[in-house]
Amino acid sequence: MRSLRGVPIIPTGLDRFHPAIQEWFRDALGKPTPVQELGWPRIAEGRNVLLLAPTGSGKTLAAFLWAIHSLLGRDPEGGEVLYISPLKALSNDIERNLRVPLEGIAGAGGIRVAVRTGDTPQAKRREMAKRPPHILITTPESLYIMLTGRQAGALSCKTVIVDEVHAIAGNKRGAHLSLSLERLVDVCGEFQRIGLSATVQPVEEIARFLGGAREVEVVDAGRRRGLDVQVLSTVEDYGSLPGEGMWDSVVPELVKLVREHRTTLVFVQNRGQSERVAAWINETADEKLAEAYHGSMARATRLDVESR
Repeated sequence: MRSLRGVPIIPTGLDRFHPAIQEWFRDALGKPTPVQELGWPRIAEGRNVLLLAPTGSGKTLAAFLWAIHSLLGRDPEGGEVLYISPLKALSNDIERNLRVPLEGIAGAGGIRVAVRTGDTPQAKRREMAKRPPHILITTPESLYIMLTGRQAGALSCKTVIVDEVHAIAGNKRGAHLSLSLERLVDVCGEFQRIGLSATVQPVEEIARFLGGAREVEVVDAGRRRGLDVQVLSTVEDYGSLPGEGMWDSVVPELVKLVREHRTTLVFVQNRGQSERVAAWINETADEKLAEAYHGSMARATRLDVESR
């Protein structure tokens, strides 16, 4: 370890990266977060890793930044990095966020990134098959379709990032994804697996889900942030109200909460209720405060709502 005038210089996880990545990170973000400091050495060594940290702690960038490092300064193959998200909406959000470092890091502008989900038009899918992106963001179901069709040849995976592992590990989608990952090994050979999760129990089971028979190292950078939880009721007994009568008292409270906060998510029972509640909120507020959002909306409308 080098020293300056007798003071030891302690290397950080960021020191392992390409100089252009170090410069961008320090200028844009400053210091690495705990999950990044703990995770980068393991990821850089090629280990399979499960990163546990609260939402907003930099887990996704902890995984992606080394992937960018591995692609930088050479002519990589298409499909080397695969990011698997359980939600289509999250996939689009990840693509937008990923373009920030790709545009900011000197020399990273040539790294291609694309999203492949059920919303992706056929023309775009054919384009990806002919000229695969270096980083592909997809869902478990779309990965299965790719492996079943001719597009499997567009994958040359060296790194697979599975986000929100806890959301799929214990259900049928998780079992389906496990099979797809093993099929992916047949196509590409072994690859590094990086799992991301904010809350997960039991840790050992989730690690086993991620790696199968392979060893997975758990990097625990803290469980979750503190929550401020309130249970509010606008009437004594909702069951005594006819039909949707409860909304007469609930909607004004929702309008109040929306105006008091920067971002508000209102979860309802079904698609029709999503449309009606959004309309009621806007009527009560006498301005457009809410947007409906559900799977039956046109793709362009959904993407517009997501981006806003």
